[in-house]
Amino acid sequence: MIKELKEFLFKGNVLDLAVAVVMGAAFNAIITSLVGDIITPLILNPALKAANVENIADLVWNGVKYGSFLSAIINFIIVGTTLFFVVKAANHAISIGKKEEEVVEEEGPSQEELLAEIRDLLANK
Repeated sequence: MIKELKEFLFKGNVLDLAVAVVMGAAFNAIITSLVGDIITPLILNPALKAANVENIADLVWNGVKYGSFLSAIINFIIVGTTLFFVVKAANHAISIGKKEEEVVEEEGPSQEELLAEIRDLLANK
């Protein structure tokens, strides 16, 4: 049973997933800081001042805290956009690597031509 547990825990997919979770948590901290410390002061502060609110989380309408929801939407859009470009760049790099590894095969006779040649040789014997 311990051997099975060891095999499960050290499979490549489980380790990759664990690394992805840790990297996702670190990435979340960066995005939260980007939204809270850069985007909100630069872009949203004029809108917040017009609404007479100092913090986006303080936006409330009839008890509904829609400011926190807006902040979460902004976080999602930034994370999604960033991940899109990261995955796109990674896929491009992988495709370049595959193109370099491909070996150009020489054009030779097709399988049908080889079989016909073998048939002719056998018929001549």
